[in-house]
Parts: sequence; C-alpha cells; structure tokens
Amino acid sequence: MAGYFLSSNVKIATPRFRRVVHAPQHLRALVRADEIWLTVLASFIGSLAGFCVWVMTCGTLWLHRLLFAPGNNGRLSGLLHISPWRALLVPTLGGLAMGLFGLLVARWIGRRPIDPIEANALYGGRMSVRDSLVVAAQTFISNGAGASIGLEAGFTQIAAALGSWLGQAFRVRREDLRVLVGCGAGGAIGAAFNAPVAGAFYAFELVIGAYSLVNLPPVAFATISAIGMTYLLGGVAPVVSIFSHDALSFPSGIAAAILGVVCALVGIAIMKGVTLTERLFRRLPGPAWLHTSFGGLIVGGMAIDTPSVLSAGHAAMHLVLDGDLTLSHGVVLLLLKAAAVCVSIGSGFRGGLFFASLYIGVLTGDIFGGVLVWGGYGGLSLAACAVLGMSAMAGAIVGSPMTMICLTLEMTGNFTLSGAVLLASVASLLTVRRLFGYSFATWRFHLRGESIRSAVDIGWLRTLNVRRMMREQVRMLSPDMSLACARSLFPPGSAQRLVLAGEDGRYQGMVPMVELYNPAHPDEAKLEEIAILMRHMLTPQMNVREAVAAFEKAEADELVVVDHPDTRRVLGILTEKHALRRYAEELDRTRRELAGEARQRTYG
Repeated sequence: MAGYFLSSNVKIATPRFRRVVHAPQHLRALVRADEIWLTVLASFIGSLAGFCVWVMTCGTLWLHRLLFAPGNNGRLSGLLHISPWRALLVPTLGGLAMGLFGLLVARWIGRRPIDPIEANALYGGRMSVRDSLVVAAQTFISNGAGASIGLEAGFTQIAAALGSWLGQAFRVRREDLRVLVGCGAGGAIGAAFNAPVAGAFYAFELVIGAYSLVNLPPVAFATISAIGMTYLLGGVAPVVSIFSHDALSFPSGIAAAILGVVCALVGIAIMKGVTLTERLFRRLPGPAWLHTSFGGLIVGGMAIDTPSVLSAGHAAMHLVLDGDLTLSHGVVLLLLKAAAVCVSIGSGFRGGLFFASLYIGVLTGDIFGGVLVWGGYGGLSLAACAVLGMSAMAGAIVGSPMTMICLTLEMTGNFTLSGAVLLASVASLLTVRRLFGYSFATWRFHLRGESIRSAVDIGWLRTLNVRRMMREQVRMLSPDMSLACARSLFPPGSAQRLVLAGEDGRYQGMVPMVELYNPAHPDEAKLEEIAILMRHMLTPQMNVREAVAAFEKAEADELVVVDHPDTRRVLGILTEKHALRRYAEELDRTRRELAGEARQRTYG
C-alpha cells in the first residue's frame, strides 16, 4: 500500500520503499569517497543490465517460437505469413493473461510502479526492485503474446531499479544515486542495440537529465560493460547495413529537414492516438481486465494480413531496408503498424514505443523516399530516407535526439549520412517542441497530472514547502480593535505588520504599520477598515514555486499561512524575500549537481 509523510496537516501520498540491506561500511566509504570506485560499481550495474537484456530477449524469442511457431528464430515481425488461428488466439489469450495479472498485481502491490525518469525527477533515484520486476513481467507477457510494442520498458525498468538498489545499498549521495539509475537504463539500451554511445546519451538525455564530464566515466563504463555481458552470453543485436551515400547537398538537406517535420507530425499523431485509444477502451462495457484481450484480438486480426504489426518490428525493419516496398504497400503498413501500436498500449498491454518507433520511422522514411522518386528527385535513396526517418521518428517520440543520432550511426556504421541524420533529427525535435511540447514519456506524466518535462531533479520542490519556510510566531489582533488601541500596543518600529483574526481564529486580513500610522486614518477607526490581503493567503503544503506565484499574484511582500482556505486558521507567516532566497539556493544546488560541481568538490 502507499506510504505517507507529513509535510503539513495534509497527507501526501509517496511510494514506500523497502528497507535496503547495506554493503559493508568500508566498501560504502570507498564508493562515497572515490569516483573510481563509483565507476566500478556502475560497471557492475551495466553488466547486470546486459544480463537483463539477454534474458528478456532470449525469453521472448523462445516464447514466440513456442506460441507462433515461426521459422525465423522467433522474429515475428519478419514473417511473410502466419497461421490465422495462431494470429487471433495468441494475442487474445495473451491479453487475457495481462488482464488477470494486472488484477493480481493491483491486490498484491496496490500502487503504480515508478519508472526511471520519474524516480530521478521526483524521488532522488529511489526505485523499487519488486515493482520493477512486475513491469518487466508485464512487458515480457505483452511482447511474448505479439503485442505491437517493444521490450525496452521492461529491461530499462529492471536495470535502472537494480542500479537504484545497489546505490542505496552503498548509501551513495542523492546525485550519485540518480547517475546509477541512468547507468542501468543506459546500459540496457546500449546492450539491446550494441550501441554504447547511444546508450550513454540515453542515460544523459532521458534518465539523468543533463550531460556532465563528471558523470561520463560511470555512464560510459556501464554501457560498455552491458555490451560486454551480451557478447559473453552470445546475444548481440544485428546491424542495419546500407550502402555508402554521397555527401549532403543543399537539395538533400532540404529534403532531410522536410522528412524530419513529417516524422514529427506522424509521431505527434501516434502519441495522441494512444491517448484517444485508451479513452475508447475505458468506455467499453464489461470488466476492465477483459479490455486487453479485446485489444489482442484486434492486433491479431491485423496480423493475419500483415504479420509485421506483431512485436516491436526489428525483423520487419530489416525487410524494408533490404527489399523493395511499393509506395501503396508502405502506406498500408504504416497505418496498420500505427493502429496496432495505439491498440496495444491503449488496451492495456505493457511496453514502450522506443523499438516500435524505429520501424514506424523506417516506414515513414521509405514512403517519403518513394514520393521523392515519384516526383523525379533522386538526391536521397530509399534506404537513406528510411534511415533518416528512423532517427527522426524515434527522436520525436522518445524525446532524445542525440541518442537517436548516435544509435542510427552506430547501427548502420555509415557516417556519410551524419549531416542528414542530424538535420532530420533536429527538425523533428523543433517541430515536436513547438507543436506538442512532450515526448511520449512526459506526455504520459502530463496526463496523470505530473509536471515532469525531463529527468531533472525537481523532487526538492515537493519537500521545500511553505510549512518548512514559514515563521510560526504570529501575534494576532481582533479586527474590531480601534487604531488608537493598536497604536498604543505597537509603537513605530516594533513590527512590520499586524495580522487580524476573529474570535473563531479565522484570518481577517493584514494591516501594514505604515497604514496603521497614516494620519488620514482617525483613532476611532477599526483595524478591519484598513486591512488588506483578506483573500490572499498561503497553505502549508504549497511548494516554493507555488508560493512565489502567490506572492506575484497578490503583489505582496508577505502573506499569512493558513491551515485551509475554508477554515483559514492562521499557522504562520512567510515573506517573499525569504521564499525567493530559498528558491534560488535550491536552484543553484541543483545546477551544481547537474554540472557535477558538487561531487568534484567532494572528491577533490
């Protein structure tokens, strides 16, 4: 069940993390005091990430061979034909299994698992291994049953959770724990694609939230160790090969930029389509745990005609790059794959859009290239357009352009397209930021009411609240008191303001001392007649950012803190100057942690 902490009179739900068994004290001291030992720990976390990727990948391929009986080593999306009864039955039963498993998890755990981005943004990198195992199991069931989603949500989740668990076992600092979470997730992505640089940028862009030289050694060693583990176990991702391409020309650059914009628009449509599909499935009659089964039936029906909609689409992506795809066929595949992705996630299957976005991008790029050929332009080949579309589409949906640029170049091994890949990815990023403003992960946070735009640590905003900053000693006067009486009790210079409260303790406004001694106000006047800010107040659970906004709205230098806007019982007082100073201090601390300056001083 969800745990609670008291930051005011209001209980705020936060995840309860199980007690962690700590490493021996001398080992903890080494990791906390020396970045070399922190890097060693990160390397071990990377090895665990590589092992998780290998286990989940081999397990799902085995499940594909068992359930679908394909003859291509379990690569579902690469099939040209599939048994109709298997295509319908397996995803449907897989959806039923997901629904029943979800019921069991709801009763067993009773809370929503925290993903690596959310953990680093709000909880200082603290994650639950048990909850993450549930996510990994759900992803395994979903992908194994043929749902049109990837495995990355599962193995990045469990790898990041293992990094968090080990970091807590060694009692590392908050900023180091966030880095270890990134090491786990980045190592998993690097191992999945045999792309160490892309894995490192994934950690920096999505999970840690910023790049710094101090954080580079642990992240780099983690991704390399993860790939080394997959080599040791014999599971290495296949490489996408395309022929060499001429250097980027001006017309080709224009085409690459346009392709980036097109991919961004398709990506935005898919992200909104997932949300729309979820709403439609919620409105279906019957119990919610049956909705996933219905979604599996729909995906299976699509797979009878086009098996490439199944699973993430790795093998199908290779077929598009290696073969000739007609323009009309490409459009049909793109529409079916996009619909299958929306139905899979919208109906309740668990997984990510990272892998699926690569295939969708390849299809979009291939269609764009076909349009160029149809229009008589031969500056970019179909294969080159497909690779550019892969990078631009994944950058739009995942929200990590440098990750996708590096991934594309590492997967293809062809750097003649580097300029075009950069241009298409940046054009896609700018379009998404301008028209939509979210990646798929942050869009999901937005729908849940969370104000998370990246993994940058904003958890301090929730703990640095008005309760912690206010001054509790407040002397209150009756609003019926005359000015003469108040002037006799409070001579000039004895206070800055007077707080008014009725006999029931309700806040009735504030009287500045300058107004109390204003000659224009007669002695027999009541304090309530010159009171201000009667409708402006703070509550203890407001964070510092909300408090600063309240000061700006009230145009006041200080505000009273009340227990609730309805009861208005005075608890304390807070000045804008103090709130801004604490806000600036925390922002500066966060900036130094992101740049690695705080840890440099510690190690130095």
